[in-house]
Amino acid sequence: MLLQPALAKKIIAEVKKMYDREVIIVNTDGSIIASTNDERIGGFHEGALICAKEKRNVIITKEDEKRLRGVKSGLNLPVFSGHHVTAVFGLTGEPEEIQPYGELLRKMTELFIKESRHLEQIQWQARTLESFMIDWLQLREWSPGFLEKAQLLGVDLTSQRRIILIQGEEEFTRHDIEQMTHLWKNDWPSDLFVRWGNERILINHEVSESDKKEQLLRHINSLCSFAESAGNGQHVSAGVGQAVISSRVIRSYEQAEKALSVSIKRRTAVCEEDLKLDMCLADIRPATRAEFSRRVLQKTADNEELMKTMHTLFSRHLSLKQTAETLHIHINTLRYRLEKLENLTGCSFNRTEDIVTLYLALYFLDDHTNQINTEANFSDVSPY
Repeated sequence: MLLQPALAKKIIAEVKKMYDREVIIVNTDGSIIASTNDERIGGFHEGALICAKEKRNVIITKEDEKRLRGVKSGLNLPVFSGHHVTAVFGLTGEPEEIQPYGELLRKMTELFIKESRHLEQIQWQARTLESFMIDWLQLREWSPGFLEKAQLLGVDLTSQRRIILIQGEEEFTRHDIEQMTHLWKNDWPSDLFVRWGNERILINHEVSESDKKEQLLRHINSLCSFAESAGNGQHVSAGVGQAVISSRVIRSYEQAEKALSVSIKRRTAVCEEDLKLDMCLADIRPATRAEFSRRVLQKTADNEELMKTMHTLFSRHLSLKQTAETLHIHINTLRYRLEKLENLTGCSFNRTEDIVTLYLALYFLDDHTNQINTEANFSDVSPY
């Protein structure tokens, strides 16, 4: 496989930082694809062509400058990928003086190429999994092409499946994804671990007879904790759909979406089958939800400090002590904020009915906001 011009230019950019002589990178047909001297790009280099064909270092002398096309005195070194020459590195100067630098730069280039090939393979595998998973969710009937992909990926379509959605507050890096994949596949090697947009990961979990929900949740929470520590403390949430037959996996995906929205509030992994109040609330029309939330929170929705205080209070199960500690404020400051909330909303934190009213208004507001964000970032079930 030939060295691509884009990668060659990146290599030359790195070379410029450490080496002040003229350097060129030439493809195997003798065409200069990158150079510290832009005027040489696109030119023909006969010495590099000989170097590539004969797979050996070629010294270019002053005499060679007269008989070979496009050359300058110096040294040409073949760059290998496996046993094949993928490009030629050329340096100007006295061969004895520049050879140590040439060997070093060649090794660096071969490492660049190896890393690039590895990254390309990872990206190709990721795209293949994404495409396969999108087909699995969208196809009403499995096509021959889909069945062939399943076979190539080693996916058992006769087993039951759970969809798990993991979402961070920031984009997961490639390194994070690799580490998380490794951690998960130590226990469930047959699961599909798919990057699903920038801030999401989708796990297509193969359910076995020995599966226990509690064990699964522990593993998910451990994975989220790892992602949080790797992501400088960002909060990571996870929603889990119910186990379904492989042809109904879209149902588990929709359940995982619902559970994820609850997980973001509870700050722990949530299984859809454990949702109780949320199941009842799901039947309330979106317009009714929005109007209810508007009426209750219309005077506080734009006050970020008060909204954060209310969120924290409910996430800490109405504990004033835990809420104050989480917000890093004095408990008297918290009491002042709650009093302000009561004045603006007309609800009292001493009445059960008012507490439920505020909780539902906040729940509906968060759900509406998450719905808008989801529609903005995702089309159907595609991660992009």
